[in-house]
Amino acid sequence: MPAIRYKGTRVIAFSERQEGLDAEALLGPQGRAAQCWPAFESRPQQLQMARRAQSAFREHFHLAAEAGTGVGKSFAYLTAAVDVALRKTGRVVISTYTVNLQQQLIQKDIPFLASLMDEGFVARLAKGRGHYLCKRRLDYAKQRQHTLFDDSGVELIALADWAAHTEDGTLSDLPELPSSEVWQAVQSEHGNCKGRKCANFARCFYWRARRRLDAADIIVANHAILFSDLVLKSEGVGVLPEYDYIILDEAHTIEHVAEEHFGIHISQYSISSLLDRLYHVRRRRGLLAYLQEDASQARELVRRCRTDQQIFFAQVQAWAAHAAAETGGRCQPGFVDDNMSGALKELRLSLVRLSKTLKNEEDKFELGRSIDRIGELETDIRIFLQQTRDDCIYWVEAETAKRKRVTLRAAPLDVSPYLRERLFDAHKSVILTSATLSCGAADKAGFAFFAERVGLDAFEPLQVGSPFDYARQVKLYIEADMPDPNAPDFIERAGEAVKKYLLKSAGRAFVLFTSYTMLNRMAEQLGDWMDENEMELLTQGDGLDRDKMLRLFKEGNRCVLFGTDSFWQGVDVPGEALSNVIIVRLPFAVPGHPLIQGRIERMRQKGQNPFMDYQLPMAVIKFKQGFGRLIRSKNDTGMIVVLDSRIVQKRYGRQFIAAVPECQTEIVTADF
Repeated sequence: MPAIRYKGTRVIAFSERQEGLDAEALLGPQGRAAQCWPAFESRPQQLQMARRAQSAFREHFHLAAEAGTGVGKSFAYLTAAVDVALRKTGRVVISTYTVNLQQQLIQKDIPFLASLMDEGFVARLAKGRGHYLCKRRLDYAKQRQHTLFDDSGVELIALADWAAHTEDGTLSDLPELPSSEVWQAVQSEHGNCKGRKCANFARCFYWRARRRLDAADIIVANHAILFSDLVLKSEGVGVLPEYDYIILDEAHTIEHVAEEHFGIHISQYSISSLLDRLYHVRRRRGLLAYLQEDASQARELVRRCRTDQQIFFAQVQAWAAHAAAETGGRCQPGFVDDNMSGALKELRLSLVRLSKTLKNEEDKFELGRSIDRIGELETDIRIFLQQTRDDCIYWVEAETAKRKRVTLRAAPLDVSPYLRERLFDAHKSVILTSATLSCGAADKAGFAFFAERVGLDAFEPLQVGSPFDYARQVKLYIEADMPDPNAPDFIERAGEAVKKYLLKSAGRAFVLFTSYTMLNRMAEQLGDWMDENEMELLTQGDGLDRDKMLRLFKEGNRCVLFGTDSFWQGVDVPGEALSNVIIVRLPFAVPGHPLIQGRIERMRQKGQNPFMDYQLPMAVIKFKQGFGRLIRSKNDTGMIVVLDSRIVQKRYGRQFIAAVPECQTEIVTADF
């Protein structure tokens, strides 16, 4: 996409560059934003955050900033980013968790602020390398299409026609997505690139985008790209240009993202896909299908790896069938025989020998990437089965569906050392922001749980509340007489309470659960009642993805959505469509999950209290996220219902109530 570079009438002067951008002149009640946009509302909380974010970048300290719903935190931290850009003191990377927020920043917020500036700056969107088409690989795929694919001529012709006209060269610009098999054969890849030696280098979509990033003052990326860059930069390479300043929006997700990037993920599908790319035995297609050189030994080893893979995952499936229920999927070293890494090593060495005999450079490049991937897979399997990384928890995820997908997972018990070294110690200033970072207090103690989890040692805290009038907009109902959520009659009693509150709000509700088991039991109990009362029930796990469920919910009438983990956060439904959020159970993490289990064990070994020091603060933050689904604008109104009586019956319950904005509250009892 073109750079964001605006030059308009002289509105804010920067003649003394060292003074930088005046947040008040931009976002204040009489500021330029208010003058140019009648709908703009100057908010004290936004100005406070903007000033503090500017200070963090200018004085080089890390900032943890919790900003309530409606603060407009993107304008606040963008003020600090633009300040750096205009003073020419470095490059800023803004990273988000969701694509929607990325698009909002690059398509709306940054262009608007840029239009107010007297001096221009350049903002760019960074996309993952796999989003870009590689012209060299497209040419190779066209030349080898009869050996690589069964029937892909139409897709390749369409891609070639599009490649000749597109300026962007990424998946998002394609009018129709190709099959995953075809895209994997033509996408840009690290390790399968000639760089400057490529005939297409000057016209390469990926490298052209990379050169544009080099010229950017502000780069908008997502957490996955940023963390990939942090990992690669520790190895002397990277996917982004150098930068000194980072803004992490939706920062409450970074521990989870770090677990993914610093862990191991081996699926049966990923191995099958790699082997099929080399040689599909039944279809006789793939890189090794019709090479002029003798590839018979390599093809035979692919067959053997395929057989060994089936045996290996059958072992894992059998182990999971009898042991996973007891261990939660957590496995010990050597829990199954390693008949996989040795076979992969033989295949890798055979491909190395074959590569040395190849005369065609394109064949050699394609094979080289497969060799690298096999080596990575071989190492990961060996590490997983021997469990040589002491800081990790290892477990198996086995689906019970017909296809029975099996995945081997490993993740660090503690990602803080990785983040401390590669994120916080390596950059001048990092701003972390979200609506849910603290467990209550506005001082460092309130942020201590989050900061410790992500390795944020030296930082300044900031907590700015929401400008919304929760006392007027929200009514909180707490069902104080409910049995304990683990009691046998809880689901039945909770179901009756759900009916009562759904009638109050005429549906239009999220009912949030902490497990699919409880969700499905409640859905079965209330399904007929919903039909009788003309309410449409949408249940997560019924085959609809989250985006489609949300669209149906917004468009429907008297809709009720039953959701689990992914509906507690990152979901925005302003207006009357959502007038009721029912929290069935306080969101304590399931202690049976291997990673949670491992962390609890380690805390006990250190003499800590896992419940008070880990499970409770994590649940409080998630409770805040669920609470925050209801009010998304100053005109929204509605009710929050808590069916877990522990919030008033247990001493720790007050921490949940203290963590959310003050509002009208009714403690509902039999007497009441």
